Amino acid sequence: MRRITSRRDFLNEMGNGMGGLGLAWLLGQDGLLAAPPATGAVCGAGSGIETPFSPKKPHFAPRAKAVISLFMSGGVSQMDTFDPKPALTKYAGQPLSGKGEVVVRQGHPGPLMPSPFAFRKHGQSGMEVSELFPELAKQVDDIAFLRSVIGRSNDHVMASYELATGTVRMGAPSVGSWVTYGLGSENQNLPAYVVIYDARGGPFGGPSNWSAGYMPAVYQGTIFRSAGDPIADLTPPASVTQEQQRARLDLLGKLNALDETKNPANSELAARIASYELAYRMQACAPEAVDLSSEPEATKKLYGLGEGTTEAFGRQCLMARRLVERGVRFIQLYHGGLGIQNTDTWDAHEDIRSNHTKHAASVDVPIAGLLTDLKGRGLLDSTLVIFGSEFGRMPISQRGVGRDHNPGTMTMFMAGAKIKGGQAIGESDEFGYKAAVQPVNVHDLHATILHLLGVDHTRLTYAYQGRQMRLTDVYGVPVPQIVA
Repeated sequence: MRRITSRRDFLNEMGNGMGGLGLAWLLGQDGLLAAPPATGAVCGAGSGIETPFSPKKPHFAPRAKAVISLFMSGGVSQMDTFDPKPALTKYAGQPLSGKGEVVVRQGHPGPLMPSPFAFRKHGQSGMEVSELFPELAKQVDDIAFLRSVIGRSNDHVMASYELATGTVRMGAPSVGSWVTYGLGSENQNLPAYVVIYDARGGPFGGPSNWSAGYMPAVYQGTIFRSAGDPIADLTPPASVTQEQQRARLDLLGKLNALDETKNPANSELAARIASYELAYRMQACAPEAVDLSSEPEATKKLYGLGEGTTEAFGRQCLMARRLVERGVRFIQLYHGGLGIQNTDTWDAHEDIRSNHTKHAASVDVPIAGLLTDLKGRGLLDSTLVIFGSEFGRMPISQRGVGRDHNPGTMTMFMAGAKIKGGQAIGESDEFGYKAAVQPVNVHDLHATILHLLGVDHTRLTYAYQGRQMRLTDVYGVPVPQIVA
């Protein structure tokens, strides 16, 4: 039943609030108030304020403190990038047979089609990588390739949701939300969970990919733009001084605190209060965190800045490194956006050669630069870097030149977090159509990510509608070769 506040209660509570303001002023006159944080330390790791993002202890010693997820929106073709299939050349032009019913998304199924890209062995491990990634190929000894990841849907949106949340339906918290809910952040002046998507547009499925779902909204991803102000409307109007803004927030905080005392179970209110305070602190920290002008020219070149092809994603990767340095827990980068052209993603229905040549050229240097930079700064061992997309692609042709969607197998890779590099985990079949050895589903993938962060995926739960929910539902086993 809705509670109606009487006029007497309202005046009494307002009087108490005004009395508190008066007391704060008197204490200030006598020099008894706590000193404000020093300006130079405002972007440091801690704020001294308990927030939903205050650091929490992991279940066991973590291998990584932060995650950088590189999501190639549209569906990367495994047999054209990191999973060579000589059988496609041997049997080119023949139908895909002996595999049961072949289900395609857009129709026009053709015969087996070999990759137009050559593979070569690289590094001491001899891992084979397509000619599409000449710079990334130099890093293979630090990379573990998962060649048998499987999904449940050949629809872009549902498959994207599954990789992001563990379910093909919208409304569940994303993996970044679970990580920040479980571990908090080392920097209370920046969001714990940052999302930077392609300047051409957001990914398939939009904001539900970084939603907090049924958790408090404070755990959802915060969008950073890769150019200009990192967050829209972050800078206050010129007519409002910092002191005025602080006074407004303090008054708002007192009023909210009164309501919070009456409704202690209202997590939405607590999240809203925390978000107001975080937004205020971010005004000083966020612009500096993504200001790349202070970076040496050699570092900018390492990421491909200044080059038309690699500039955009290079900025995203360099921003991710800067955010990791500043204690941000989870950074989600998207490449491929729903822009004005249907070729703006990795969705290679029309021509696999032109599509993947274009997109690989824009990410190869930035990703290799990110791994090199993290390693050079001593950050790679404490940072998990993940590369993947929503599904793989078919070994048969579509209209003779393209490839359709294929959730039956895809290749992802992990680096950092003291993972043994130079290895391929699992296998797809001879054509790259289905996972054949050690299939890794999304629950396994999420269990692995949490394990590397020191979290037991079976113990990280959130109470919702009478059930203890978890990211991995009732499934998931960490990939043994990764967590060894």
